Amino acid sequence: MTGKMKWLITPGVLVGLVVLWEAYVVAFNVSPFILPPPGEVWDSLVILLGEPKTYWNMWVTLFETVAGFVIAVILGVFFGGVFGKVRVLEQALNPLIVGLQVMPKVALIPLFIVWFGFGMTSKVVLAAVIAFFPIMTNTILGIKSVDPGHRDVMKCLNAGAWATFRNVELPNALPYILTGMEVGIVLATIGAIVGEYLGGSQGLGYMAVATLNAFDVKAMFAVILILTVLGLVLYFLVVFLRRFVTPWHESVANRK
Repeated sequence: MTGKMKWLITPGVLVGLVVLWEAYVVAFNVSPFILPPPGEVWDSLVILLGEPKTYWNMWVTLFETVAGFVIAVILGVFFGGVFGKVRVLEQALNPLIVGLQVMPKVALIPLFIVWFGFGMTSKVVLAAVIAFFPIMTNTILGIKSVDPGHRDVMKCLNAGAWATFRNVELPNALPYILTGMEVGIVLATIGAIVGEYLGGSQGLGYMAVATLNAFDVKAMFAVILILTVLGLVLYFLVVFLRRFVTPWHESVANRK
């Protein structure tokens, strides 16, 4: 399949979905309170994009997501590096790590609100907590997957633990870390939005709840569309980072 054909598939699928959406609404006479037609959603989107408060709420959600994601990356790589190098520590804490992973993070929102209030801080913390685990576990996997022969070479060169980590383990773990970051940025976006749903007074998640409470379903669909575009932009920025940081890895070469 040629490169041009690949780029045409996604827009074609999107156009097809919109056509099916319109056809379904018209054919079955669906109430706009249940599923508004695409044209009305587009009109509501244009109206929302003409209001300054929409951009402020977009900025709030973007800040919460990115701030939580950055915290998750820093802590995830740090603890993943420690647990990956100190196997005894990882084995001892593995049940606790698994237990924290399977814990429903949404249940922590009331606790975070009590601790950090209704402002952006509680959403940033929730986004960081949700995005932390895939980054940490992928970092551990990357550190543990280093070829033992590479470590032996560093020992022969009398390299210390930090030099081995910087020159061998971290480059080997980078593709794994970036995979965790691709998952993490999506989860951070979800965390920020869910936090706004359940305990916020600003942000796109709050806008979605407000439009639903006002029975403005068209505007709610428009907000969901904005959220989708925002999440896609953040995800593809991380994908671009993979291409920039690890152009030599097969995961990048196979995408070209």
